[in-house]
Amino acid sequence: MGATTACAARCPVYGPDPAVGAYEYRALDARGRQKRGVATGDTARQVRQSLRESGLSPLDIQAVAEKGADRGRRTSARKISPTQLAVVTRQFATLVGSGMTVEGSLNALVDQSEGHQLKSLLSSVRASLVEGRGLADSMRQFPRAFPEIYTASVAAGEQTGKLAEVLERLADFTEARQGLRQRLGVALVYPVILTVVSILIVVALLTYVVPQVVQVFDDTGQALPLLTQLLITVSDFLRDNAAIIGIMVLGSLLAGLVTFRRPAPKAWLHRRILVFPATRRISRGVNTARMARTLAIMVGSGVPLLDAMRASAEVVSNLVLRAALDQAAGEVREGIGLSRAIGRSGYFPPLFTQMVASGEQSGNLDRMLDKSATALEREMEARIAVLVGLFEPLMILFMGGVVLTIVLAILLPIFDLNQLVR
Repeated sequence: MGATTACAARCPVYGPDPAVGAYEYRALDARGRQKRGVATGDTARQVRQSLRESGLSPLDIQAVAEKGADRGRRTSARKISPTQLAVVTRQFATLVGSGMTVEGSLNALVDQSEGHQLKSLLSSVRASLVEGRGLADSMRQFPRAFPEIYTASVAAGEQTGKLAEVLERLADFTEARQGLRQRLGVALVYPVILTVVSILIVVALLTYVVPQVVQVFDDTGQALPLLTQLLITVSDFLRDNAAIIGIMVLGSLLAGLVTFRRPAPKAWLHRRILVFPATRRISRGVNTARMARTLAIMVGSGVPLLDAMRASAEVVSNLVLRAALDQAAGEVREGIGLSRAIGRSGYFPPLFTQMVASGEQSGNLDRMLDKSATALEREMEARIAVLVGLFEPLMILFMGGVVLTIVLAILLPIFDLNQLVR
């Protein structure tokens, strides 16, 4: 009796909300413009009548649940953005934590969702839930919208009766991951823009400014210094072969993208990344932080360690590190401790393995994993900030050297001409 009362206080309930169906519709408004959306109702006739009362002329109405797996594939192929997933997860956690049923929470999310794609996805999950599936099973029909870490954690929350707590953890996880991605993106925008603008300036100088100035020297018929001759050669080459150079650059980029999508070249590139100190630290730190954060949320949600390691390997982008994690999972399956198995590879930061060992000894593995992820993320942000800070003066020095070379190549003939006049 006590267990039942306790669960009633903390466990989300899947009923007894009325089984309201979700219907996708196409309709015309008063001006003849076509509109698409998702509406709810007991029957298609009720939805059709509701649309007419709203001033719309229904063209097509189809129950979301009738589309089955094919509908799921189409929705998952469109994939909601990480920002949308973070917002929906936080709202879902708040609603379930307030005592609403899961179905009622989904109804509220569908009603307040503005985008058709997101509304359709949530309606599909709700329709699957009404049919009798669990929340995790309903989400698994849309693997590109809800990653494995998400569905595995929700399943663990359903089994342990701590779905509200798990959703709160998932909300924190998705928001932290999205925040890190945005901060790294913002940090890298400036160097990319500076590099592109610098290249465009140099190309403009060599293809437009230099030929105009050199034309004056050609009219005088004087012998030009070696530096000026080299600049003219480079300028003529760029002007005469601009189309070929552009095609070669684009072709090289496309060839590189296609080549390094294949497993063997991609693994080779990832090994090279781990060779150089600067790239090794950044790649190892970012991937380890991502993996540690994923392990923390899954272990804290009650997911078995081996399943959590398997799901965590999917978020590791470097194939060498992913293989090392898979090997560590095999050793953990044989009875070796997590910290020892991870430390044997030598790829993961010592800070991470030490904090994992501390978590295993204290019984707070999820907490130590979360702390290590936070520490690694801060370290990576600091490293990237330093690299960006160094890149700016180096790029300015490089551009200054290029511009100085062009100016000297133009001024040297002028100096020679002045000496001849004297």
